[in-house]
Amino acid sequence: MTRAVTAVVAVAGLAIAAYLTIVHYAGGEPVCAVAHGCATVQQSAYAELAGVPVALLGLAGYVAILVSLAREGEAWRTATAFLALAGFGFSAWLTYVEVVRLDAICIWCVGSAACMTLLAGLSVARVLSAPPPGLRA
Repeated sequence: MTRAVTAVVAVAGLAIAAYLTIVHYAGGEPVCAVAHGCATVQQSAYAELAGVPVALLGLAGYVAILVSLAREGEAWRTATAFLALAGFGFSAWLTYVEVVRLDAICIWCVGSAACMTLLAGLSVARVLSAPPPGLRA
């Protein structure tokens, strides 16, 4: 059950990241419920990391999480948790940048950060709830 819920959250995050990646490469502005917040964030210097759009990094992260979820075993559960925790940390930093440095909020970014937060919690819970290797049937 946890695995299925985790996959649904990852697909939601993937959809957000895909939308933001498409908007980035199309040169447009994302639809935003907060006046100018999304455009401010998406057009800032923080929207790219080493020349790579942050949205594309998010897209790759969600794909990697989904690939790891499709695999069986302790190593893959651990990989999912690692990826989700790394994504959570990066999302936390980006949220700090939005609030403190840019004074703007992108609702899409908040949605992605919420997905990564849920993924981190769900994937860690999945690792912790698995029986130790020696006790598996």
